[in-house]
Amino acid sequence: MVRWGGTPIFFKSGSGCHVTDIDGNSYIDYVCSWGPLILGHAHPDVIKKIRSTASKGTSFGAPTVLETKLAKLIKEAVPSIEKVRFVNSGTEATMSAIRVARAFTGRELVVKFEGCYHGHVDGLLIKAGSGAATLGIPTSPGIPQGYASTTVVLPYNSLQAVEALCKERGREIACIILEPVAGNMGVVPPVPGYLEGLWKLTRANGIVLIFDEVMSGFRVSPGGAQGLYGIRPDLTTLGKIIGGGLPVGAYGGRADIMDKIAPLGAVYQAGTLSGNPVAMAAGVATLEALKEASLYERLEESSRNLAEGLERAARDSGVKTFHTRVGSMLCIFFTENRVTDWDSAKTSDTQHYAAYFRGMLERGVYLAPSQFEAAFVSTAHGGEDIEATIKASSEAMKGL
Repeated sequence: MVRWGGTPIFFKSGSGCHVTDIDGNSYIDYVCSWGPLILGHAHPDVIKKIRSTASKGTSFGAPTVLETKLAKLIKEAVPSIEKVRFVNSGTEATMSAIRVARAFTGRELVVKFEGCYHGHVDGLLIKAGSGAATLGIPTSPGIPQGYASTTVVLPYNSLQAVEALCKERGREIACIILEPVAGNMGVVPPVPGYLEGLWKLTRANGIVLIFDEVMSGFRVSPGGAQGLYGIRPDLTTLGKIIGGGLPVGAYGGRADIMDKIAPLGAVYQAGTLSGNPVAMAAGVATLEALKEASLYERLEESSRNLAEGLERAARDSGVKTFHTRVGSMLCIFFTENRVTDWDSAKTSDTQHYAAYFRGMLERGVYLAPSQFEAAFVSTAHGGEDIEATIKASSEAMKGL
């Protein structure tokens, strides 16, 4: 009997789409280290590349050819990125992107959206969804009020709210940052016209548009959300998949903006382990594997089959749910309402989700322990794994 309380599960190993805890229990994993493991755990090509690179040295504090190779792979996949800089985490990427956007525009105001999480940057840890929402913390202690006041928070998917703010304070806004596919209040896709409208408003007001694709990058399509929806942001932040499971982050975009960063410009950003060769090697192996022509077709088929099966299981059980999916990211909201923003996501019955999570865990399926997180499918999830998950969901739903 697997129990979930104040102590989290401690894992000891993972292979493909399965993880094993220290008590020997095995689970089908849909957390995938919160998204990075699109190829599954311990993928042979990734492990081989990590081992061969680590044997030559783990850190130099200087450029390596692997860094250049990963940068080229990113640029090939994401055309809006003309220049890219590596950091150690998604938090560092968003922090740095905002800094350079402020320097480029000479403005201070930052616009973010309710329920979007951009790392634990002081100015962005406000109505951030995900973990903060699960813990009931609308913001975080330790953030100076003066700094928080430079951030304006608007409802996600409301173009009217952005239009009104731009009309009043458009020339004060340095940047608008958002998850183009929100993944930290559950999975919430952009409504039709929303991203296009943001692009037009930022163009009209001289605002830098930043897509935080730390989660959606290489997840929802080979070119991320911007490739899926055909929108070209000014800056993009990346992480997770581009490190193949190792700590990594990156930010990049228009050359004229990125040229503001030292040594070409005056905006300072550095990190001893930024561009670490072992992380770069894992990222190169992962992105090279993702270039296989049929891989995304298979991933889409597996993700669709899972999403349809989970929705069918909920419907047959009579439990009121709302389902979302974009690419290999999906979510079950325990609400009968259509979820398009943070307010509608909050109508979910978190106690129902908690019971469902425990029921799935007991049946050997590991989901995120929060209603406000995504489930991730990897290329390692086969047909038998998908069917076993649907069967477990049907049983867990009937037990609610």
